[in-house]
Amino acid sequence: MVSAANRNRSHRPVPAWHKKFISMLPVIVRYAKIAFRGLGPEAREECVQAVVCNACSAVARLAQLGKLDLAYASVLARFGVRQVRDSRKLGDRLNICDISSEYCQRSKCLILERLDQYDQTEDCWQEILIPDKTCTPAELATSRIDFPAWPKTLKPRNRRIAQFLARGNRTSDAARTFGVS
Repeated sequence: MVSAANRNRSHRPVPAWHKKFISMLPVIVRYAKIAFRGLGPEAREECVQAVVCNACSAVARLAQLGKLDLAYASVLARFGVRQVRDSRKLGDRLNICDISSEYCQRSKCLILERLDQYDQTEDCWQEILIPDKTCTPAELATSRIDFPAWPKTLKPRNRRIAQFLARGNRTSDAARTFGVS
């Protein structure tokens, strides 16, 4: 049964450039790890993988152009690191209008922060309000009064879901825990 399943699988030949890329991979990874050593472990690994993807794409393109002899690990690694540091990750669009995009945040010097948090000791929401030029004192006071009262308007089940999400849990975990889709 296992051999029958293997026979049905289509086997594409490995491209000629693949072996050369695999031989350059340790140098590229080492360079990227050093370049992003100041980041936390998860962010560093994301950036290293983005550099590897970028280098793989560049090698495939050089092979397509018939210039595979110009592919050097150090050059590909430096190019990939510069691309990642410039928020130009493979497959991402550079959207200056999307404030959640890293490219927009870097270009416009924006800092995106959460404006709410759940205080487990008091078992309630704490809101961080940042007044801007258009906010009047009355609007700010109204927000500070209305937001803590909001969970009390919810049904008990929805309040538990809101508290579950406020603790930083994912929506998929909430759906599984509370049996909702």
